[in-house]
Order: sequence, then structure tokens, then C-alpha cells
Amino acid sequence: MRTGLEKIGGRLSASTEERADNRNHNEALGDAIAEKRSVVREGWGAERVHRKGKRTTWERIERLVDPGTTLLPIGTLVNWGRAFQGSKRDAPGAGVVTAFGQVHGRWVMVIANDNTVASGAWWPKTPEKIQRGQEIALKLGLPVVYLVDCSGLFLPEQSQSFPGRRGAGHIFKKNSELSASGVPQIAGVFGDCIAGGGYMPIISDRVYMTEAAYMVIAGAALIKGAKAQKLTSLDIGGPEVHVHRSGCADVRVPDDDTAVALIRAEVEKLPTSAANFYRHGVYSEEPLEAADQLAEILPVDHRHMYDMREVLARLVDGSLFHELMGHQGQEMITGLARIGGLWMGIIANDPQPHPHPEGPGMRPGGILYREGIAKIAAFSRACNADGIPMLWLQDIAGFDIGVEAELQGLLGYGSSLIYSNSTNETPMFTVLLRKASGAGYYAMAGHPYDPVFQLSLPTARLSVMEGRTLAIAAHNTKLDSDFQIATQDPDEAAAIAASMAKTEARIEADMDPVIAASNMDTDEVIRFNELRTWLKAAAEMAYQSTGRRRIKNPRIWSIHDLEILTRGRVAAVADAEQTDSVTDDTAPVEGAVAVRATMDGSFWGRPSPDAPAFLKAGQDVRAGDTIGLMEVMKTFSPIRAEENGTWVLTAVADGEPIQAGTVVGWVQPI
Repeated sequence: MRTGLEKIGGRLSASTEERADNRNHNEALGDAIAEKRSVVREGWGAERVHRKGKRTTWERIERLVDPGTTLLPIGTLVNWGRAFQGSKRDAPGAGVVTAFGQVHGRWVMVIANDNTVASGAWWPKTPEKIQRGQEIALKLGLPVVYLVDCSGLFLPEQSQSFPGRRGAGHIFKKNSELSASGVPQIAGVFGDCIAGGGYMPIISDRVYMTEAAYMVIAGAALIKGAKAQKLTSLDIGGPEVHVHRSGCADVRVPDDDTAVALIRAEVEKLPTSAANFYRHGVYSEEPLEAADQLAEILPVDHRHMYDMREVLARLVDGSLFHELMGHQGQEMITGLARIGGLWMGIIANDPQPHPHPEGPGMRPGGILYREGIAKIAAFSRACNADGIPMLWLQDIAGFDIGVEAELQGLLGYGSSLIYSNSTNETPMFTVLLRKASGAGYYAMAGHPYDPVFQLSLPTARLSVMEGRTLAIAAHNTKLDSDFQIATQDPDEAAAIAASMAKTEARIEADMDPVIAASNMDTDEVIRFNELRTWLKAAAEMAYQSTGRRRIKNPRIWSIHDLEILTRGRVAAVADAEQTDSVTDDTAPVEGAVAVRATMDGSFWGRPSPDAPAFLKAGQDVRAGDTIGLMEVMKTFSPIRAEENGTWVLTAVADGEPIQAGTVVGWVQPI
């Protein structure tokens, strides 16, 4: 094995108070997500289902999966906040549960109608959610378990779920594709299975029916109306018909619990997971850096930067990471680590500023520049060639823009990256940590580029551009070259300001990850303390099935060749004192130390225009405290104190454009 791992993380730069604020803010966002999940899980209540002598869908799932294991629902918030004609109630989770669970140690995809919600009816987005579960299973080769209890389409909204390329009938095409690919499908039929609900289990390799179940093309009520026949649905399509006569089902069982037990027994007959084989004798190891600190790292203000390596240190085994091409495209991190004992290729934005490769000073992170694009495209291709699953961690403001970007041909480099990610066969998993903006979101294996699944933290912001930027673009004809309102009429200025504020507020609201999840623009919103659990499961599922893709022995990875060919040294960056952008650094008091801007941009000495300054003359400063902010492309990078002392003077006005190396103030060390 030629891949050496090095310890990363352990140097959180933010102050203790700032980290506490981050934790409180981020955990509160996670609590709000947990409350919404509880509403979805409750459905319309269990009482009606229990009166029929049946288990609820969640009770069946709990009996299906291995005791003590973690169930990972996906698509929980689909249709959240959406109202429907013909119903006074909402449709929690679109009336269907899709979840990853372990059965006899094997990961399976569970697709189960929620029988508490309109007897498991299909609402708008229900077919798409079912198909999403099938797509994921097909990509990973996971066995699919259907727990069918479906009364058919919710007819008042049938036009939203019946027709179209992703309408209800597409579910059966996915059934067929899974079957053709050799992915096992096992179905339990527990109750109403009318029309599409009757078709869904038929292509499965095993079909179990309880005494309370029936499968029919049309229910008894419709037949009575059409043919004037007095029949019950059980008479038409119960187990007596489909197990003993038609052969559309395989086994007749007395009740829910028996059906679930027999489905578990069927899964046990399948090949065991290959994950242990691909661990090569290594076992899962918890991160050395405390995983529960993850919520402390992402700042309350989404415009502020942080150290992505500190995030990685709390996600990967042993906080050990092997970085590749670290000297190039430093705004992008590429490397290898084990998660749950299994190799994963990791691609992540680093929001911190880095030295400009072609000149003095720094440039902001979280943006795709030419070197970074080429770097992650090459790394993506190498991981695909070696069969290494990839994890994409997004916090991206977009592609670089401007004259330099166009001269360097970023469109072409970006197209190369998009081509690579569009044609990869190795599993890719995407996590939106914070910003997921513009074409950068696409290029970083966003949802439109078919990752196995895309997760969002509660801090995720999915959009073309930020609210303030979009408001400026929408009102550009009414602004001057500095983006200030270009009118002397106070009434007109007030109207423009109000319109810009309204636009900004609307866009900011639209970036809520709950809205994205409701629209199926992200697969699941998860809490900070759940991320490593999800990633361990993703790794195990990616390696579970053998023979589905090339998985090279680590000794012969092409990544080793890529690393040898790209070795180099970081170019020396001129000290701030050697640049012509340094202002007069004569100390206002003896012994004071100059604090300099780290990059070109606009300086801000306060967190927002109406907030007090970070520091006033005579105020105590501790290492890690924020002194000011550098703004580039609406992204703010803190300038932090490097030592304890007393703040002497702020030398730059708010909003003033300055260059790297400019003195922004002085601190008197203690």
C-alpha cells in the first residue's frame, strides 16, 4: 500500500465564544429539522390502522431491519408545506417511506407506502420519490424491499402524478430495469393494492400476501359501478386468487409480522456484504478530532470562511487524510481517506483564502479557478478508473468571473469537469455544507449530475446567486457603478430600496434546504451529528455488491501515477513588506504590530452596517478574535488576531477597497 495517511485538524482558529455561538445556531437549525421529521413520521396517526388489526408502516419497518441498527430515511420532507386540492390535510413524506436499512447485515432499500396517510395513496411527488429509491438501489445494487399497502392514486390530484415521463407508470419501468440488472426485489403485500399499487409488486422475485391483502387492477367499488356485480376486493384479488390460482403472488401468510419475518429470511439468502473484503484487514476507526464539534466550525454568518480540513478531521477515520496535488489549485482539496474502514476519494471546497498562483497576495476560496477545476477533474477521472467511491463536500460560491477567467478558458475547463462527472461509473455522494451556488454547484457533482444521493446540512443554501447579489442584478438599471441607488428623488430611492429588500428576502427564503427537500432538489436534510453516520453507510453500500464495477487493489491505483506526475513545490509568495500595496506601516505607538489585509477586496470593520465595530481602540484582543472582514464576491474572510494584546487603531474605513498587504490596524501585544 503506497498511500500514506497524515493527521489533519486540531487547530480551530475561532474563539471559544464564537464556536459556542456557531454550535447553538447550527444545533437549533438541526432541532427544527428533527421536529419536521416527527410530524412526517406521525402521518395521520396510527389509530385507524390499528383498528383494522394491522401494523403501521413504520412498525413493519422496525421489525424488518436488524435490531440496534440505524435506519436512514431519505426523501423525508418531500411535499413539506404543500397543500392539495380535495384534501384538508397534507401528505407527510408524500405518503411513502424510502429508507436505507440493514437486514441480516446487508443494506437494503426499503420502499413502503405509509398506510396512515390516505391508506397509502399516491400523491403528487409520490411516484418520483419511489423512483428515486429505485434509482439509488440500481446504482448500488442494493436489494429492494417493497412493503405495499396502497389504495391507488389520490384522484383529486391525479393530473400531477399520473401522466408525464416521471408519472406513476415509470415505477414499473424501474421495476423492470432492476430485474434486468439482477437486483433482488422482494415484496410484501399488506392491504389495499389497487391499480398501480397492484402492479408494483408483480415483477418482484418474491411476493408475500397477508390475509388482509389484495391486488386488483380495479377495486370492488369501480367494478360494481361498471358491471353491477356485488363483490369485495378480497373476492377479486385476495390471496386465494393470486397465490393459489393466478400465480401473481408466491406465499400466503396470516399477518404482518409473519410476512416481515419471511422477507427477512429471503434477504438472508442473498450474498453477504463485500465491505469487509474491501477493507483489506482494516476496521472502522472513530475520528481523532471530536466529531460532535462539527457544528462549532461552520460560522453563523454564511459569508464567513472556515477551515475545511477541520471538517474533514471530524468525518474521516482517525482524522487521517492523504492529500493529492495539495500544491496546486489550493482552493480545492482532493485526497483519500477511510470512512468506516473503506477508501473514499474526497473533493471539497476550501473557503479559506490562498496565495494567488500568479502574483502577490491572496485570493478567496470557495470559488472554482482554472487550476482547481483541472485538479478535481483529473482526480475524479482517477477515482473512477480505480473504482474508488467519491465524496463531494460543497461550499461553493461558483466559478471565477472576469477578464482573467475568460482568457484562461474556464468554460472549457469546466466542461471537461462536467464531462468527467457525467460519465463516471463509480458511486458519487454529494453533501451541501453551505453555499451551493451557480454552475459551481453543477460542476461539483450536484443533484443534476446524478450522485447516488445528495445530502444537505441545515445550513445549505442552494441557488444561482445570493439574495443581495440577485437583487442588485435585478435592479441594475437603477443603480450606479458602485451599485448604489442612482436617483436623488427620496421617494423613488425608497421605492427602489424596498423592492430590492423584498427581492433579497424572497431569494433568501427560497434557499431554505427544507424547500429544496420538499421539491426533491435535495434528497435529505440531516443534522450535523448525523453526517458521519450517513457517510459510513454510503461507503458500506458502495462496496457491498461485488461484480458491479471495477474495484482495483490499492497497490495498482492509477492515483499513484497521478500523484507522481503532479509533484511539485509551492511557489514562494512575496512577503507583504515586499509588495507595493503596503501602506505606511509606521506604528502609532511604540511596540504596536501591524495587522495586514490577506487579499485584495473591500474591508469591513463590523459584521453588518448597523452593528458595532468588532474592535475599538483600547479593547482587549485574544488570539483568534475577528479584527475585520475582507469581502470578495460577497464572500467574507475574517482577519483574525494572531496573539493576545490591546487594539490600538483601525486604519481603514468600512467598504474601502484595499490590496493584499495593506495595514488595516495595529495591536499592542501583551
